[in-house]
Amino acid sequence: MQTRKRFCIFLILVSAVFAASMLVYGQTSSSATSAAQDPGVRAGTVNAGQPLSTLTSDQLLFFQDGQTRFQNVDTVSSGLGPAYNSNSCSSCHSQPAVGGSSASAAQYPNIGPNPQIAAATAGGATNTVPFFITEDGPVREARFPFVVNNGAVTSTPDGGVHDLFTVTGRSDAVGCNLAQPNFQQAEQLGNLIFRIPTPVFGAGLIENIADATILANMSANGSLKHSLGISGHANTSGNDGTITRFGWKAQNKSLQIFAGEAYNVEIGVTNEDFPNERGNPPASCVFNPTPEDSSNFSLSGDQIPSDVVEFSHFMRFLAPPTPSSVGISGNPPASSIQNGRALFSQIHCDMCHTPELPTAASSFTPGLSNQQAALFSDLLVHHMGSGLADNITQGSAGPDEFRTAPLWGLGQRIFLLHDGRSTPENGGLLNAIRQHASSGSEANAVIEAFSDLTPQQKQDLLNFLRSL
Repeated sequence: MQTRKRFCIFLILVSAVFAASMLVYGQTSSSATSAAQDPGVRAGTVNAGQPLSTLTSDQLLFFQDGQTRFQNVDTVSSGLGPAYNSNSCSSCHSQPAVGGSSASAAQYPNIGPNPQIAAATAGGATNTVPFFITEDGPVREARFPFVVNNGAVTSTPDGGVHDLFTVTGRSDAVGCNLAQPNFQQAEQLGNLIFRIPTPVFGAGLIENIADATILANMSANGSLKHSLGISGHANTSGNDGTITRFGWKAQNKSLQIFAGEAYNVEIGVTNEDFPNERGNPPASCVFNPTPEDSSNFSLSGDQIPSDVVEFSHFMRFLAPPTPSSVGISGNPPASSIQNGRALFSQIHCDMCHTPELPTAASSFTPGLSNQQAALFSDLLVHHMGSGLADNITQGSAGPDEFRTAPLWGLGQRIFLLHDGRSTPENGGLLNAIRQHASSGSEANAVIEAFSDLTPQQKQDLLNFLRSL
């Protein structure tokens, strides 16, 4: 009887252990086989959009004035048009704070619908909103890679921005009758590509990275990069030969040039850097002497500089985004993010997305001087293959080459890649990673290594990226 009792207890214990092991196995199996997914835009505190903490009181005044001008809405009398993509800098750079990228009404934080929708008809303009601009989609500019002649695409490069809207119909543009480009035809001809705004947080640090530092980093780990097929190079200025670093193809040298070009191209305001109207508009659509934005010689203090100079002060003095593990969907543990960081290096994402680059000494403020800029970019342009190619050349950046996008602030980015093709609806960050692989891409070996990771490892890497 005693023996039978002991045997029953033994069976109960074995059953309990078996049940517990099956429960653990079930959890492990589920974790091991479930697909990784982008956690999505990080919620919680907005960790971007603040000035550097080292600014003097005078510098802070210039920063604040630049920020105000960055948000001003232009009218025809202040230089809007004749063609434009939007009517203020912040309408393109608003997410998750002023200085960021495209907004989305459906994502945190709720900035509002795509501002290009309202800009299309502001002031009474009679524009039709193009099919690729939607309320919850990214702010976009459109480019035609090649010249169209008699309804056919030629082999002659175009590559320029074709603004979405015109001032036709506005109450302050009486007499102007300028048609919008034929975007439907461009789409049908396969001659339409898009660009979305790049965030400018921490831009002053990027501006202050010495050319020698970029070139030394390019040469580092040469054997490993060669084995991976990575061969990025710097884009350079055709005038002085220095390294350019701003824009999707690293086509602009400095923040002032970057601001001046955008003011002229995106809003239509001529300025001291770009003093001429674009596109040879008819005289009936030109309402102001040029440049429309210039130094204010009769004023004082922070009111003297032109808008372009103050835009550059605002961007230069913006602090970089602050990483955070708070607000990531699913509340991943610190160990997941730490493992994701290790995997980022293990599969060699860091051969292009360099975690840190030191800045040079700065005459502006200690916050820009001799700092470790955690930008996660080498600031070089790389062949990204046929899948991402836009058939546009800018400087020495060819048809399929793009600057390594800085990843700081990625945790609060909604639309990804140069044209915003990766969205929350199609996989977001995970889709953006996979889009790196195509014929001719320098990232193919790295993406193959990513594909070989387990689902949990992939999830750890995605969690890490959303913590940036």
